[in-house]
Amino acid sequence: MLRFLQTNLIVLLGVSLLISLSVQGAHAQSKVLTYDKQGRVTGVQEFKQKTTNTAPKPGASSFDPDTAFEQGVLIAFDPPEDFERKIRSKGFQVLQNIKLGSVGGQLARIKVPRGMSLKEASRVLSRLLPGTLIDANTYFDPSAMGYLNRQTANPRAKAGWEKLSPTCGKGLRIGQIDAGVDLNHPALKGQNIKYRTFTSPGAQPAPAGHGTAVAAMLVGTPAWGGLQPGATLFAANMFELNSTGKAVGSAIGLLRAVDWMIGQKVHAVNVSLAGSDNKVVRKAFDLAKKHNLILVASVGNWGRSDKPAFPAAYQHVLAVTAIKEDDRIYDHANTGSYVDFSAPGVAVFTAVPGGRGKIQSGTSYAAPYVTVMAAILNQGGKTPNVRTLRKILRGASKDLGKPGKDNVFGYGKIKARPVCKS
Repeated sequence: MLRFLQTNLIVLLGVSLLISLSVQGAHAQSKVLTYDKQGRVTGVQEFKQKTTNTAPKPGASSFDPDTAFEQGVLIAFDPPEDFERKIRSKGFQVLQNIKLGSVGGQLARIKVPRGMSLKEASRVLSRLLPGTLIDANTYFDPSAMGYLNRQTANPRAKAGWEKLSPTCGKGLRIGQIDAGVDLNHPALKGQNIKYRTFTSPGAQPAPAGHGTAVAAMLVGTPAWGGLQPGATLFAANMFELNSTGKAVGSAIGLLRAVDWMIGQKVHAVNVSLAGSDNKVVRKAFDLAKKHNLILVASVGNWGRSDKPAFPAAYQHVLAVTAIKEDDRIYDHANTGSYVDFSAPGVAVFTAVPGGRGKIQSGTSYAAPYVTVMAAILNQGGKTPNVRTLRKILRGASKDLGKPGKDNVFGYGKIKARPVCKS
């Protein structure tokens, strides 16, 4: 009996050793010994299993969409009229009631009882308010990072749009949902910008670096490389400082901004931020789709292929990734089947608050190129919806990477450029 146990122990050790030594590369390869009733080895079996690398690429954004949300708070979409009375008896407190005039419906920001997890609180609210969409107040990440490289150019030069008219974009109505904007920056001073803030009551707005950079790309003066300096920009600030002093953009801020954009009848909206999926946001975006709101979003800089970034990953949103000057992909860009198009986004000279400029990279700075083309096509009556727009831009793109649409470059690099006569 002792000899039998020893034999089987050796066999088990051999199996463990073979498995531990054979897991490597893109596929996990396992080798298992087979043996008879007497414990004698009779052969070896091999098993291959594809593994998924879920770790972010080195140097990518540290933002974790799975844990990015307002602590102790849930949001509800279109709750019944008497919902406050129902939930107050269970220890919930309504912090904010927001009417969405253009999207339609109401948002409620609700504080959960102390000591109750968000998961449990969501279950309780779902029982109290059947049929009401409830989710966390998701946080979103600006899709931009600094970049150290001497090879840089302003936005127009990056795309070869240098010869555009100084008033290019006249009549265009472009939307931007982002952080704050420094309206006194030389790149933006005197430009036609309508600015509104959609942060929590009493909250301190976050720094305006990211929003200023994107705004200057879209409608900045020609000297700063603005893509459509003659356009009107409707800039919505959804970023604020939370209790720890961190800059965060919430789902509620995003929805309020989308609601405003519908009312302003913009031709396209640039959304250079990324976060996780959210049931309430998804519902509001579905309603925005009925208004044919054209939304263009960055795919994010987490360097991940296993976690889609939203709102870019919603079907009725155009998702844009960033490429370098040699058409290689940006090192930290997310990848996935939702990627639609590629545009320049590496080593772009951008405006930052205080009248300064800074070299930056990120999928944030690729999205404006597609936003501009989408706005022009929509203004011309060519694109009644995102589906048609995607089809038109597909025919005006240079295929990159694997033939056809792929998870890295999407349909490829946008080749189309504006034609401005005024």
